[in-house]
Order: sequence, then structure tokens, then C-alpha cells
Amino acid sequence: MNRGEGSFEVTPLVAAAHELKAPLALMRQLALRLGDETISDGERQRLLQQTVLTSERALRLTSDLTKAARLDSALFQLEPINPDQLCRDVVSELQPLFQAYGRSVAVKGRRHPLLLVANRDLLRRILLGFSDNALHYSQPGTAVHLQIQAFKKSGVVRVGVRDFGPALSSDMWRTLQKKLDSAPQTIHARPESSGLGLFIASQFADAMNGRIGAVRHKDGATFYVELQASSQLSFL
Repeated sequence: MNRGEGSFEVTPLVAAAHELKAPLALMRQLALRLGDETISDGERQRLLQQTVLTSERALRLTSDLTKAARLDSALFQLEPINPDQLCRDVVSELQPLFQAYGRSVAVKGRRHPLLLVANRDLLRRILLGFSDNALHYSQPGTAVHLQIQAFKKSGVVRVGVRDFGPALSSDMWRTLQKKLDSAPQTIHARPESSGLGLFIASQFADAMNGRIGAVRHKDGATFYVELQASSQLSFL
């Protein structure tokens, strides 16, 4: 995923190769350090854990690519889901990865429970992708927050991931949103990223009759997905 001004279109295949290059290069670097016989046992264990967590991150991307390729030919069941519980499951899964990189991730809970209509697996993948993006852009020592908002008038629930990284440019999201349906969009100001994560998230959201979006903050950004609220539980 990307931030900045200016973009150009790339194919999903090129974007996938670009996104996988970083974790593969990091795993190679970690493996080379593991071969150093002078490092302590504690440092060796730390490097091993980071290698495993980085490989899991790369595997999530390849799994999302496979799932996205099957969206047209598969039916994804929609059901009432408790977004607060799903967010807590995502945080529990990602906690070791964030700790390994000196960052934290938490859920900003709600006083009143609510339900939304979604496919559990697709929504989980969107939140994992947004969280991976937040991990990449957040500064060491900062916290990433998963948060939930209800919009009664429109009947939607917004589940977002708030980071404290670089701010978005004012026109970045409008530019990207016009093209996300067709292909990943790279951003010149962020050449290390291909936009593949946003492209996949947009496809997953569309399969659930939802949409993704972004909110600018002076000290970061919130990427979110909006889905229909379930009538089985009141907002009150």
C-alpha cells in the first residue's frame, strides 16, 4: 500500500513481485546473520523468531492473492459478525510480529456491541493487510489501533486501522480510488510499495458489498472498510 502524490498503473503480477521482494530480502539477510557463529544464543533465538514472523507475513500476501483470483468464481457466505471480537483475534495474531519490530497493536473497544454483515475470512484478511501496512509505516515505539464506528443514518459499520506514520496528501486517496478497481496503483513518493494491498482489500470489500477508504490525520492515517450493519443487533 502506498502514500504520497502521483501514481502510475502496474499489473497485479508486477505488484506481487514487488511486494514479495522486501520480505524475501529480509529473510535472506536474517538467514545470513543466523549463520554467524559468534552471535549469542539469545540473539540467535530473536533472529529465528523474526525470520518466522516475516515468512508468515509473506505467506499472508500469497494467500490473499490466491483468494482474490478466485473471487469471480466463488461464493462467499455473508453472515452477522461481531467486529470487536474479530479485531481482537487479529490483534492476538499480530502481537508477536509487532513486538518483534518494537511496535504495539491494540483494539479501541466500544461500550455498546454491534454486528455487521460480512464474510469472516475476507474481513479478517482486509484487517490483517491494513495492519501490516500500519506496521510498515509506523515509527518504533508507536501504537497501531483497530477501531470500530457505527453510522446510524447510512446503516454501515466502519472498521479501521489507525497508524501514526506519514500523513497522506490531500489528493492521494481521490486519485487512487478512481483506479483501484482495475489494477494496483503505485505512488511515486513511496517507490518501495506497489499498492497491491489496497487493490486486494478493495476487491475483498466489493465481494461483501462494502468499500474501503482512508482518513487523513496530521500524525498518520486510518485505512478502513465499511460494511452494512446487521439488523440482528441494535446500535444502542
